[in-house]
Amino acid sequence: MSIKVCHMSSAHVNTDRRIFVTECAALAEAGYEVYLVACGKSREDKGVHVIGMTNRSLRRIERITQFTKAVYEKALELDCDVYHFHDPELLPYGMKLRRKGKKVIFDSHELYTAQIPEKPYLPKWILSILAKCYEIYENYVLKNIDGVIYPCLMQGVNPFQGKCKNVALVNNTPLLSEMFDKYNPDIKKYDRSVCYVGTLSYGRGITHLIKAVYKAGAVLYLGGKFSQDSYREEIENMPEYKCVRYQGILNRNAVVELLSHCMVGAASGLYLGQYGKCDNLATKAYEYMSLAIPLIVLKSDYVENLLREYPFGIMTDFSDIDATANVISYLINNPKDAEKMGQAGRRAVYERFNWDRDKENLLELYEKILCGTEFKKV
Repeated sequence: MSIKVCHMSSAHVNTDRRIFVTECAALAEAGYEVYLVACGKSREDKGVHVIGMTNRSLRRIERITQFTKAVYEKALELDCDVYHFHDPELLPYGMKLRRKGKKVIFDSHELYTAQIPEKPYLPKWILSILAKCYEIYENYVLKNIDGVIYPCLMQGVNPFQGKCKNVALVNNTPLLSEMFDKYNPDIKKYDRSVCYVGTLSYGRGITHLIKAVYKAGAVLYLGGKFSQDSYREEIENMPEYKCVRYQGILNRNAVVELLSHCMVGAASGLYLGQYGKCDNLATKAYEYMSLAIPLIVLKSDYVENLLREYPFGIMTDFSDIDATANVISYLINNPKDAEKMGQAGRRAVYERFNWDRDKENLLELYEKILCGTEFKKV
């Protein structure tokens, strides 16, 4: 009889790359009976039983108070052996599941204690109090559940060291089949093109990136969802926005198509919260690298050391618009150097940053938890 595993999310859609494309699919391939309860349509896909939920009409507070309970109740009906949840608002339900004798894992996509103070919808002093309260409660839960997963070290330190009996690092790396295998060096590039695909927000450096691309006389191809409608209106009213070609929210094939035509990839961000402190690259960076696109990336000690081994791009402080514009101009005007950087990026993905390597930590964590032994791997 196979072991039943349920992944739960109240904040992510059920097509989410980390949750569905990599983790759930890898567990199903390994022989687990996998269910996913999250917002979206129900379906059978990649060996995963996807249970669709609806929360589109809910505001943030309603999602946190009402939708989390609905996700928990649906997941509980499945009576699985392991429950793997992906959102901090589900921490109380993780405790409920543990009390029912289930194996429980928290997948911390971000370091929330650092990210909460950067949220735009409440005053800073309230967010600071919330962050401290959250940290205390998270630590309490982690001591009582079976495992925690996190995507990277923070300036060389495991942020969950000693907080949970089973800890595993699972990076947000791509499947080689997603983009690496689809690389076509013969595709013609758009003239003076820079691309960014991902969440579109001030904290991700989009305002500064637009200004830098405009100053460099280049064209910025943006894809993804805006963090807020008001932020979209704000940047659309910028005079520099005339350099932007917004592509909307793209599916995976459309992302490959767009990136394949672009000369430079921006993994932008500002020094807010955890950004600039993470010892990994953004998922979008691995995607650019897979397609041999040279990177402009936020400067950090981790990136500086990585570039010595794999010179896949150039660092910058995105808040310095002149410096970023100069990097863009250099990469566009020096195609031979840019090509070398692109190939170094592909080598890095093939040798080090791909899901075939990272999924082993996920699978080993499950094995250790189910066997009742401790697992701590970074």
